[in-house]
Amino acid sequence: MTPKIHFTASEAEMAQQALPVLSALYGTVDLDRADVVVALGGDGFMLQTLHSLTGRGLPVYGMNRGTVGFLMNGFAEEGLLERLDAAEETVINPLRMRAFGADGSVHEALAINEVSMLREGPQAAKLRIHVDGRMRMEELVCDGALIATPAGSTAYNYSAHGPILPINSEVLALTAIAPFRPRRWRGALLPKTAQVEVEVLTPERRPVMADADSRFVRNVVRVQISSAQDVRHRLLFDSGHGLEERLLREQFV
Repeated sequence: MTPKIHFTASEAEMAQQALPVLSALYGTVDLDRADVVVALGGDGFMLQTLHSLTGRGLPVYGMNRGTVGFLMNGFAEEGLLERLDAAEETVINPLRMRAFGADGSVHEALAINEVSMLREGPQAAKLRIHVDGRMRMEELVCDGALIATPAGSTAYNYSAHGPILPINSEVLALTAIAPFRPRRWRGALLPKTAQVEVEVLTPERRPVMADADSRFVRNVVRVQISSAQDVRHRLLFDSGHGLEERLLREQFV
């Protein structure tokens, strides 16, 4: 049975050029009638698409019309139906962030890649880290810290010298960003079930922002992060080029 496809594209010129061509070749339906979503763009657009589909349960097949395209498949006009039929599915859970502002406000967001806490001013941030209700680090002086999912471990986490995590691993990466004290602390691997709380010390002098996949909250005093096991995102990859293979390959380049 031929799947009903909903095509969506980023604002990038290459993506916009491909949208009418593929829609004409394979047909496109409204999202409510779709069996699969084909996203044309880069990794940023893939994250936007996944967030917009939260709760729908639709699989998403990305085609790279952006720059890096780590979460995307290669672009070709021909053979899309065959590629969809043979595609490998990866299911990922995002992180749930609950950020408490200095003004008493509370903000919630989901993050597919990572939740990060970043200094907002000229002085380094001072953070206190709790895991499952137990204080694990009394004071981390740094430019920031992040918690990454396996799917997001090759993004900001990897740039901050954090580990690449196998996609099926039941762990999260806690990584320091430019740590000053403890100077040699590189972070920790946490079980996927961990409940993490990061407390901002002296926020009035050392303000910190919280960021969940580029959705940020300024001047936070406390941030709670946990894996959202009740939220599932379905990604499709060409056979033999799944996310597990990509994460493994990335460690040998």
